[in-house]
Amino acid sequence: MAKKSNNEKERLFEEEFLPLTDALFYFAYGMTNDRTDAEDLVQETLIKAFRSLDRYKDETNARAWLFTICRNFFINDYRKKKRRPQRIEIEKVAYKESDDKPGLRGDYNFIFETEMGDEISTAMAQLSEEHRFIILLSDVGEFSYKEITEILEIPIGTVRGRLFRARNLLKDLLIEYAAKKYGIQDKRNENRKK
Repeated sequence: MAKKSNNEKERLFEEEFLPLTDALFYFAYGMTNDRTDAEDLVQETLIKAFRSLDRYKDETNARAWLFTICRNFFINDYRKKKRRPQRIEIEKVAYKESDDKPGLRGDYNFIFETEMGDEISTAMAQLSEEHRFIILLSDVGEFSYKEITEILEIPIGTVRGRLFRARNLLKDLLIEYAAKKYGIQDKRNENRKK
């Protein structure tokens, strides 16, 4: 594999990866549920991607490659944090105790609140990590099944099954909200009885 010059790396990075920063941020935010952590995760992902550009092949799917780096970095960092004693940030505690401060509902909500509302962001936060990942990649990031298999390193059948379960779990969490807000009724049981 030929080593790329700094100019080649910079051009490739600017053309292929920088345009994906917003989508990468939303993905990172969906995993971390915290704006600052998501920003850090994106920054670390981009740094690692830039450093790894000598291994990047031109025919590689840039989006899938970048999101895989992000996911792997998150998982590895998450495992490290689980082994450390839990730390509490004083500023976060102070903000939670005061009702007159902005952003008290948690940073995760800002992504979805204008489009989908607090109920959906709360439901997303209740999903397991693997189900949240698959929904974020498929329904928010609009990745194809093939791209998701590359990012998550799982077979396409697993992607389909996990996405089916994740959507059903999300649907179950949101059924009352859908009925109240939009008048949508759960007809799954009615169809089975016929």
